[in-house]
Formats: sequence, structure tokens, C-alpha cells
Amino acid sequence: MVNVTIDGHKLEVPENTTIMEAAESIGIKIPKLCFLKEINEIGACRVCIVDVEGMDRVVSSCNHQVEEGMVVHTNSPRVRDIRRTNVQLILSEHNNQCPTCVRNGNCSLQDVTEMMGLMSVPFDIELETGISNTDFPIIKDKSKCIKCMRCVNICDKVQTLGVWDVVNTGYRTTVGIKNNVDMTKTNCSACGQCVTHCPVGALTVRRDSKGVYEALHNPEIITVVQVAPAVRAGFAQALGIKNKELTTGQMVTALKDLGFDYVFDTNFAADLTIMEEGSELLHKLSHKEDYQWPMFTSCCPGWVRFMKSEYPDMVDQLSSAKSPQQMFGAVTKTWFADKIGVDPSRLFVISVMPCSAKKYECDVEELNVTEGIKDVDAVLITREMLQFMKIDNIDLTNLKESEFDSPLGEGSGAGVIFGASGGVMEAALRSAYYLIKKENIDPDAFKEVRGYTTRRELEVDIDGNVVRCAAVSSLSEARKLIEDIKKGKAKYDFVEVMACPGGCAGGGGQPIKDSETPVLEREAILYKIDKNSPIRYSHENSEVLTLYKEFLGEPLSEKSHHLLHTKQREWSY
Repeated sequence: MVNVTIDGHKLEVPENTTIMEAAESIGIKIPKLCFLKEINEIGACRVCIVDVEGMDRVVSSCNHQVEEGMVVHTNSPRVRDIRRTNVQLILSEHNNQCPTCVRNGNCSLQDVTEMMGLMSVPFDIELETGISNTDFPIIKDKSKCIKCMRCVNICDKVQTLGVWDVVNTGYRTTVGIKNNVDMTKTNCSACGQCVTHCPVGALTVRRDSKGVYEALHNPEIITVVQVAPAVRAGFAQALGIKNKELTTGQMVTALKDLGFDYVFDTNFAADLTIMEEGSELLHKLSHKEDYQWPMFTSCCPGWVRFMKSEYPDMVDQLSSAKSPQQMFGAVTKTWFADKIGVDPSRLFVISVMPCSAKKYECDVEELNVTEGIKDVDAVLITREMLQFMKIDNIDLTNLKESEFDSPLGEGSGAGVIFGASGGVMEAALRSAYYLIKKENIDPDAFKEVRGYTTRRELEVDIDGNVVRCAAVSSLSEARKLIEDIKKGKAKYDFVEVMACPGGCAGGGGQPIKDSETPVLEREAILYKIDKNSPIRYSHENSEVLTLYKEFLGEPLSEKSHHLLHTKQREWSY
């Protein structure tokens, strides 16, 4: 333990504690911009500086450890003056058109500027110009970048893709795309973790709301919206509403008030995915010598892009099942279109997703059932949906509840937990057990695969068949797992991978609150919904069973393969 004095407060903290951590332990918050714990502790912004008695220079508190007898002043006149100058210098190179910025009112630079009472910038304004390819899901506006290096280190350390880097030299040094190539030429997974960790609005997810607005106000178009499970947890937190005070039914009402003709639950398609993917796993296990192992889940497009760019030799080990988003689109523009008696070209299918990579996925032509007609026409991330509701002055807390429309609106608890890391595997195992044993297992029997980023392993004995399973989230953990498989250090039959830490709950389209990662809270909401669901098994979803009876026949049938399966190797990257 180390004795230290901070702003007159004497305290004792463990050695190796940083000054910032020591100060926060007694409620003293030191302003910061670039800091991300264990990811970006480089003191680049020089906003978290403090005075230490006996030292001639100020030091950055985020990466300077306390020492025995140290006396620290976090807000001395010298600190205030230098900190103000540092922030003003940052502002002189930052596009300050805040009212039109997507992060207006939710920006760390705004917060720091307001906290210091800055009213002007005494330096010449010199902005870097240029915007990356706006067709790609992830967009960078150079004029807003504050060179904090967060995106560089998130991409390097958490996702191991190295898309962002320090580029150019001398006074032109900046943060940009590695090797200065077009964004579409990189190995970016489109996961959006760089966006959610950018403290300003320099990185954003492409907005597709214009096309949705046009469809909503076109009397010839029938709008169909699906909502992913993780969305309901994300936007409730963004509004500061406790989950018990905001129901899925109120969210449905809000979407109906926006003018969508049909509001459906992606959980329906998640259950459909389980029926197909679970059946595929059992088929492959019964013909084990004909396949390479393990079989990987395929519902995360960021993960699929990662496999295609980093491990192209293993792409065929992905499940051929489409993601719930794309299965929903395929069923909507075939079975559902026929049921309501309209031409599929009149249907405009919108997905509300917690995921930026879903915008890439819906544009993959190889996924569409009918040439020239997109199965999913547009994807709105959770943040875009919230913006829609703000524009229409919808007060979510005072809405009555509504039910999802039928016949694509019923979902099970198993479908809900798709939004959490490990949830796809858990849902698949629940139904795989039933398909073999013809009886249900305790729905919480496979909870060992629940968790955050680190690898969770599970061996399941189903009627004498031992299935070795693993689940991870974040692409750094995925890379470690694959390398272990390649080196023979690990052997699995079934592996779930989610590109974002914590799965869809921590997706690149979820609400942003800088320095906060409420993923575990969101996952807890999803597991609570699962636990309280009247149906907790995908194979008990009555509307899915009706779909098979009336249209598909059975899982893995010829029609199911045509509509619900794909070959990722053929995808345009």
C-alpha cells in the first residue's frame, strides 16, 4: 500500500495505482479525453494533467503511478492554465459545428470545454479536411478527429485488425486509414467499435434514414420493420429508463406511431435460425467424417467479414444458415408477401439493429432470394431509431403497450438471448437436445457459455454424443481461439463468435455513453426477459412451426436451403 495526498485528502491505495484511479477512489474526477482503461493509457490529450509537489513539470494522471508520500494537486492554477491551453489547441483543429454533429450533447470534448468555462479559442483554426467513403458502413470525418488514438488501439488490441494508424509525418501527422487506402479496400469488419469509443463525432455509422422516410411516406410502399433483441435493452438505457418501466410493448407502439405498417420481432427469425442451424449441426455430427471442424456460428456479419479476410481457408466451416435479419427478409418477401397478397417489390423491409455490420450484410447481393429485389432494404441502428422517435416527439415512457404483428411476431426466450455473447449457442443446444431426445432440458442447463469476452467452454453429452463447445466475443478472442485450433491446442465441435465485446448488446450501433460500457447490464436485461418468457425454446415457437407446416416443410428441406441458407465464400467482400 502507498500513502498519498490528493487535493488535501490523505489516502492509502495499492501500489501500481495511477493518480487518476487514486483520485477517483475518493470522488475526485480528473477530466480526460483519450483515456480508455487498459486500451489507451498514453496521455496523448494532455487534459488529465496534475501537479505533483517536487516535480518541475505537470504529469498525465492516467499513466503516472502514485509513489509513497506523493502530494498531488489536480486543479492548481498552473494545471488549470495548461489544461485550458491544451483544450483550446485541440479545439483549434476540431470542426466545431456542434449543432449538426451526431454527438451533439453527448460529446466528451463538449463536456471538458464546458467544465473549464472556455468561451473562445485564441488560436487560428486549422482543420484537416476529407471524409472517407460514405458508401461504407463506417465513416470518418477528418475535420473532427482530435488524434486521441482510441480508434487505433481499439482496432489493434480488441479487434486485432489494425485498420486505423498514425499516418503522414511532421506537421501533417494524423490518424487515418492504414496505408491511406480507401475504406472499402481494408480488412475492416464494420463492427463499429471504433465509433462507439470515439469521444467526439469523428467516426460515425452511415445513416440510412432518408430512404426509410421516403418509404414511410410513399402510399404505394408497405413498410415492414423488424427489431433485434439487443435493441430493446440498448434504447431503454439510453433514455435513462429502468427496464422494468419500459416494455417491449411500448417499443412496438412507438414504431407503429412512426407509421410502420407491420412491426415484427427479429426473435421470430432467431428461432427460425436455431431450427436451421441446430439441425445443420446435428446433421454434420452424424456425418462427421465429411466435414471440417468445428462448425462456427454465422449470424454475426462482422465475424463473417473477419473470417473472409483473415482466415479464408476456414470460411466453409461457418454454418450455412443466414443470420436472423436475412432469414426474416427472405421469409417476408416470399411467404408473408403471398399471405397478404402483394407483390414483393411493394414491400420495404427495415431492420432495427444494434449492429453497424448489418448495413454491410443487407447489401450483399448473394443473400437475396430474388435477383434485383433486396430481402432487407435498409438497416437502422439503435441510435437512428432513437433519432426517429425524437423527431416525432414520441415519449416512450407514456405509451400504451402493443403486440407485435402476426405471423412473424412471436419469439421465444431463446431468441431473445441471441443478443448476448453465448446466447446463440445456448439457444441452439436447447433445441438440439430436444431434436435428439424428444424432451426438453432445463433451459438454463447450458448457462456456462454466458459471459463477456473471454472464452467459455462446455462439453454437452446428448444421448451419448459429446459435443465440445466454445463461445467468445471480440475479434481478438476469436483470433486466439482460431490459432489454438490451427495449432492443435484446442478441439471443438461447435463454436459461437460475436465480433463485438459482449455480443450484440455491445454492438457498434448501440447508444454511446463515453467511458461507460453497460454491456453486462444489457445482457442481464436480455436474460431476465428470457427467464420470464412463456416460451424458452425455439422449437416451441408456434409461428415458426406454422411456417414449416405451410411453406418450408422441415428444417434443411430444399426450400429451406434455397431461402434460409447461403455460401459465405461467394459473398462479395
